[in-house]
Amino acid sequence: MTRDPLIPDGFTPIPSLDRSDTVSVAVVDELDESSLEVIGVLVSSDGELPAGIDLDREALARSGFESKPGTTLVLPYGSGPLLVLVGVGPLAELGSNGLRDAGAAFARASAKFARIGLRVPSTGSAEAAGAAQALTEGALLARYRFDTLKREAKDVALGRVELRIDGADASQAAAGVELGLATARAANLARDLANCPPGHLTATVMAEVAVGLGERFGFDVEVFDKRQLIELGCGGLLGVNQGSAEEPRMVKLHYTPDGEPTGHLGLVGKGIMYDSGGISLKPSDPMHLLMKMDMGGAASVLATFTALRALGATATVSGWLMCTDNMPSGSAYKLGDVLTARGGTTVEVKNTDAEGRLAMMDGIVLANEDGVDAIVDIATLTGSALMSLGQITAALLGNDETVLGEVERAASVTDEQVWRLPLERRYRKQLDSDVADLSNLGGPYAGATTAALFLDHFVGDTPWAHLDIAGTMQSDSDESWRSKGATGFGTRILIEVARGFRAGG
Repeated sequence: MTRDPLIPDGFTPIPSLDRSDTVSVAVVDELDESSLEVIGVLVSSDGELPAGIDLDREALARSGFESKPGTTLVLPYGSGPLLVLVGVGPLAELGSNGLRDAGAAFARASAKFARIGLRVPSTGSAEAAGAAQALTEGALLARYRFDTLKREAKDVALGRVELRIDGADASQAAAGVELGLATARAANLARDLANCPPGHLTATVMAEVAVGLGERFGFDVEVFDKRQLIELGCGGLLGVNQGSAEEPRMVKLHYTPDGEPTGHLGLVGKGIMYDSGGISLKPSDPMHLLMKMDMGGAASVLATFTALRALGATATVSGWLMCTDNMPSGSAYKLGDVLTARGGTTVEVKNTDAEGRLAMMDGIVLANEDGVDAIVDIATLTGSALMSLGQITAALLGNDETVLGEVERAASVTDEQVWRLPLERRYRKQLDSDVADLSNLGGPYAGATTAALFLDHFVGDTPWAHLDIAGTMQSDSDESWRSKGATGFGTRILIEVARGFRAGG
């Protein structure tokens, strides 16, 4: 890869791949106490305590442990592995999401150790495969850290995780572990890309990363440079790029299933590698620092493709990563400029900080030209989504009940919360322009909706769902499986949607 002289020798923006590939997760009949450093046991708040716990509930309560979901109690012994009790609440309420949280809580309580094992007396309502997948995801996502730029990493990387799941079919549980490894690896890749400093991960390097991943995980990658973008007439992406010293890149990804495709799904990701706001410069506050993550949508789309072949996705899936930074300079695009999108639509620029939708409009047009059966786009698009729904829930909008329902189903499975906002078309007039076909900014209210309405103009009649992840792109602290920093939000949703996609629902 091309490297800036300021970038340390040996640096790679995707270290999680190597870390994840060195983690061994196995379903076992008995935990190997001779090699494990920590053993965890899931403890419900009702029923009998699991065998091997030499305390009663009264003694546990005196220690402050009431088996509430996500709580832990570490019990050291003179020799042998540490024992960690992990609360899961009432058994009747335990399912895959609770098991994912339990796996995360155990992994965090064991943060100083590389070899850990977990005993699961009951999986509640979850079947063997779903339980093993959730436990694997919880452990690997919780132990994620972006420490590749630190001279000395403080955190211990996971080396081996053993799962003893009582009463579970071993082959189904093992299959669930494989799913969990693929989805957690993808989400951690998206995190690595979003956490990477913007001077290290430019649009050009992002394209190079995509090429390498395509070769490794079995999907095709086509990179479009500035000259090719001019030939394609991608005026949105090119306009946003005008103020940058770095060239833009559009990266097209294509996955072809082994059998007859069940449909063709298009994924479009916003890839603003750093968003200064352009001429509409952002204030220099903590949110400006986070704008290296404004490519989180493109990161999630790229990461999704790394899991499709391993999980046997049956649909053709194409992706468009619209990558550039948004910088102020003497050549930057200005308020009042008119950009021409692929396909000829003209757009008046009323705010250069509403740039993501300008870059994405070209990708959506190209997805339609490719004849996809449905489009799902994902973008850190509006502060309105953050102000409305906070940092845990993403905004979901779209034009098709089936596609929206699939995204909601996937979000429920992955425990990445979404909330459907109305695509209120009476607000569309806010995007009217006196000099162009439309403008890139609506009024002062309902910003997430007006941004979606802008994209809707280019979607046309294609079934479509839009994920605004501006609020959920990062976490201020460790919480369950969400590690501090970039969350990789949406990656596992997209994987789940793509795995089961069928044209026409």
